[in-house]
Amino acid sequence: MSFLSRRTLLRRSSALIVTGAVAVAADAIALEPNRPYLRQVEVPMARLDGAWDGARIVQLSDFHYDTHFSVVPIRKAVEMVNALQPDLVVLTGDFITSPLTKDPGHQAKENMLPCAELLGRIRARLGSFAVLGNHDVDVDAHHAVECLEANRIPVLRNRAVALEREGKRLWLAGVDDVLFGAADLDAALRSVPAQEPVVLLCHEPDYAVHTARYPVDLQLSGHTHGGQIRFPWVGPLYLPDQGRKFPWGSYQVGKLQLYTNAGIGTIRLPIRWNCPPEITVFTLRSRPI
Repeated sequence: MSFLSRRTLLRRSSALIVTGAVAVAADAIALEPNRPYLRQVEVPMARLDGAWDGARIVQLSDFHYDTHFSVVPIRKAVEMVNALQPDLVVLTGDFITSPLTKDPGHQAKENMLPCAELLGRIRARLGSFAVLGNHDVDVDAHHAVECLEANRIPVLRNRAVALEREGKRLWLAGVDDVLFGAADLDAALRSVPAQEPVVLLCHEPDYAVHTARYPVDLQLSGHTHGGQIRFPWVGPLYLPDQGRKFPWGSYQVGKLQLYTNAGIGTIRLPIRWNCPPEITVFTLRSRPI
């Protein structure tokens, strides 16, 4: 091979590498964060009455609302969820992003109301319910609850509600944030009969180790963003505290079924790679696990 052809080959290889890097960066910044992915999951529940067989619960999580980036996939997700006509929608926290510097007048608190108003457009037969995430509690838990409930989204903080279908009950419970709140599963389940099925909303997935000691059938969590940036064979670059054992997807923790949703928004950097925004549709099945 001549010196000239070797130099030409190196130049062309460098150009291809640069082009590939630019394409990956463009996808990670401009495309993937704005394209919610619809994931279907069947959940067999031994204690579920046949009246609830086929019921669909949609989960959204980790919105991290801002007026430039995450608002785009949130709007798309609302449209997609309404097209599904689900029975129930659950929102598992982190509606806003806590600022790195503590400033009571920071934009984060102001972002809570427009986020709640946007999510208030979701329609489901049994309504929408929420729990708070660590960012919501860190900024202003009381304000977050006010905004959500003003938009017809009850917030479950260590309490449960009974949902009925053909006279048969399914309990939806929620705990306060584990990291910055005061999660109390005993209080959340206090009114729930031991033999009736329970779906628990908890922002942090690693709480499932604790939940597995209780008569809970399914825990739905978020918090991790699935890692947000995931490399093949390596996995996520970073996972937060209380989100390292069960970072993304379905898990069996004793008799408890757990699902960790990858979230809708992004945090700090508006980048997702190999980890698209997620809308999870759970179809409940009244049969043994």
